Amino acid sequence: VPRKHIQTINDIEKVDIVLVGELVQKAQEIAEEKEIAEDGYRLIFNCGEHGGQEVDHLHLHLLGGEQLGSLT
Repeated sequence: VPRKHIQTINDIEKVDIVLVGELVQKAQEIAEEKEIAEDGYRLIFNCGEHGGQEVDHLHLHLLGGEQLGSLT
């Protein structure tokens, strides 16, 4: 979770692009540590009430370790 308060993905500004990249890179590192990177994983940013966001702070979810279903 970033220390700078960013409420949703909609609130990201140009100056935050590096920060968001660091979040994704950290997720990659965690996936490697958990030994799920090779098989694959999913990253999710929930945005707003209809997007399932329950915490009013930018964060992402790392899902993996098993076969994930299609989103379609």
